[in-house]
Order: sequence, then C-alpha cells, then structure tokens
Amino acid sequence: MTTVERKLEAARADLASHDGVLIAFSGGVDSSAVAAIAHDALGDDAIACTARSETLPEAELEDARRVAEEIGIRHEIVSFSELESDQFVENDDDRCYHCRTMRLGEMLETAREFGVETVCDGTNADDPGAGHRPGLQAVEELEIHSPLLAHDVSKAEVREIADHYGLSVADKPSMACLSSRIPTGLEVTEERLTRVERAEALLRQWGFDQFRVRDHDGLARIEVSPAELERALELEFVETVREELSNLGFDHVTLDLHGYRTGSVSPESADPVVEDVFATRSETDD
Repeated sequence: MTTVERKLEAARADLASHDGVLIAFSGGVDSSAVAAIAHDALGDDAIACTARSETLPEAELEDARRVAEEIGIRHEIVSFSELESDQFVENDDDRCYHCRTMRLGEMLETAREFGVETVCDGTNADDPGAGHRPGLQAVEELEIHSPLLAHDVSKAEVREIADHYGLSVADKPSMACLSSRIPTGLEVTEERLTRVERAEALLRQWGFDQFRVRDHDGLARIEVSPAELERALELEFVETVREELSNLGFDHVTLDLHGYRTGSVSPESADPVVEDVFATRSETDD
C-alpha cells in the first residue's frame, strides 16, 4: 500500500466514524476529494453543500453541480451575501477570516437543519504554510473538521486521490473567491465583483487555464501563467480584451509580465509591478 493509499484509507475510516457529515463544497479539487471520500465512506449520509454569494462565479457554481453529480453525492445550495458584512466590505487584512466565518456559519446552520453534527472542509496539509491565510482561523474557531489536514494529505496527494475517484477536477487549477482579485484596503463592491467575473469569463473563453484579473480601482491587471504569457501578447487577444474590458468599466487594461501569482494583492505581497502594455486612453489623455 502506497503512502497516498494509506492516507486515503485513514481519511475514509475517519469519515466513516461519523453518523453523517456535511462538506463545505466549492467544486474545487480539495473539497471534491473530501466529498468523494465522504460519499465512499457514508453513502447517503454525506452531503455536499455549496454557499452561493456574489463572490462565487456562476461558472464555479455550475462546476460544483457537475462534480457533485459525478461523485453521486447529495448536493445542497444555500445563498447568503458577504456584502452584508461591513467588515468584509472594508477588505482589511482579515477579509478572508470574515468571509470564511460567514460561509462556514451557513454550513453549520444547514447541517443542523439536516440533523448532521459534523461539517468538513477541504483544507489540506500544505495550506497552513501557504502565506497569509486568516480564513484558517475561522476553520479552527468554528471547529470545522479538515480530514485532509488531519491525515497530512498534501495538495499533490489530493490530486492523486481525486484521480483515484475519476474526478474531472483532479487537475483543476486553484480558484479563490472573486474578492481575492481586489487589493487589500479597496472596498469590495458588487460592481467590482461583477466586472471581474465577466472579465475572467472572457479569458476562459479564450482558452486560458491559470489566470486572474485583478481590479485596482478601475485598472485591470491580468495575470496568466508563464506558459500562457506568449499567447496573451497575441494582437488579436490584445485588441479584443482591451475593448471588452473597457466596455465592462475598466479605465485601463494591463498585463502583468510577472505572470500569475497567488495572493499578489494580499497583505504580505509586495506592490506589484504593473506593465501597462494594454493601457487604454481616455479622451482627456495627452
């Protein structure tokens, strides 16, 4: 038995020891792996639950529905709004803490409605050392069970487990909520979230795999993986993205030549170097 197989068996036995579990389910690889293990261990006593809000792209919600169907697990969707929290909107260093507290609070309430005592999430063994992660404090405070973390399952091993279960998201790139595209200190608004979602939908249509569109108060900073950077400089894409993002309300459209970086607008990140290679010009520009 390999190391991953041993960890998978331990996580399965862990979840099987519960009468039932509700998984905070985004449709990403981590929560999908937990959902697959839980369904394997508990069958109909495992529930995947997705929290729908302004920070969740519609495409991600559809992915969550699809992956839950792949797994065969019961899937519930609850709706709430982080924008009702002044602390979240303020977008300080602890935005993720406020967001995760609200989101997991919805999970706990839903679990109680279904008579389930245990709520699980997809925190893996690599997450605690991955930079500024205030959301993990909420996981601890609310006593959310993290089977991947509990059994030392790394991100790479999560992908192996997802592949073991035949999940289509085994190689899916990481996807944080839309508010992560807004620099710390700049208010999170529905307008900013919406234009980021629409901007990223455009990049997805062009076939980009790993990317972000950061909203610097009207300046769109596009990050793509280094492997896709050359494609992002093709004239047809440049002209299209400049026009489309301008129509969404961005004053300037730029490409970050550093490429995609997780947390590049988080508190511990240095100020990014923004290359204004796509910059639009307003009528008042010289």
